[in-house]
Amino acid sequence: MNKATLLVVILSIGLVGLLYSLPKGVVSSQAKEASAERIDENKDSVSVSAETGEMSEHGPRPLLPEQAKEIADLKKGLAAGPDAGVLAAISDAFFKFQKFDSSAVYAGKAAELQPTAPNYLRAGDRYYEAYTFAVGGDKAGPLGVKTREFYQKALDLNPNYTLAKANMAMTYVNTDNPMQGIMMLREILEEDPTNEIALFNMGVLSMRSNQYNRAVQRFSQIVTNNPGNIKAKFYLALSLLETGKQDEARKLLEEVKDKEKDPMIQKAIAELEERL
Repeated sequence: MNKATLLVVILSIGLVGLLYSLPKGVVSSQAKEASAERIDENKDSVSVSAETGEMSEHGPRPLLPEQAKEIADLKKGLAAGPDAGVLAAISDAFFKFQKFDSSAVYAGKAAELQPTAPNYLRAGDRYYEAYTFAVGGDKAGPLGVKTREFYQKALDLNPNYTLAKANMAMTYVNTDNPMQGIMMLREILEEDPTNEIALFNMGVLSMRSNQYNRAVQRFSQIVTNNPGNIKAKFYLALSLLETGKQDEARKLLEEVKDKEKDPMIQKAIAELEERL
């Protein structure tokens, strides 16, 4: 896997923690540096204990004064006692400020106080967001557990939350049972062979295991069904490049370059163009 491909597989899908589970010989120093930069930019101001839910301050980016004031004003709504609506609003504010761990904790509290399917789904989504920015098993592991816990509760009440199932599947990738996640994605595709998120996740996992022909199949299916999915076209181009189909890859990269605004993808395209 070339360094530009690796850089995007690690970073663009948000699963930063995957970097640390790849073989040492595969991980380029540039990918590590880019990962560190992205993590510093998005690191939460808290850490979360999976056992107690307690938060402790850390990180290089504390809340700005106006952000802290907004949070403090919202917390005044808890003076009379716990309120699921207020807790959800606090979660939304932390999410807006990219403090994903704190957002997850308050979403979880709202769901526990008012155990509805939408509240469980919100908590799962927020923990999944925190999980995607976590680095290393010490933090990613507990966040993955909480993600699965809330998503499962949401699915128990509403089995139609397909995205929750697809996200939950990805949290198994770095556990002792990665096949559990793959089986969950396959179950989604058995019910809905055109499900984009399941196809996309399966494509990414194929790339991660260097099965580029399979990745081409997954991303091609997405692009056939939805030609407007630019990120799928980008990953298809990467996979085609790795299978030696440079002309097809170049054509797709030119299209993606014109339409995709993600700076990380633009950076990878620049490196790939040098290679081509």
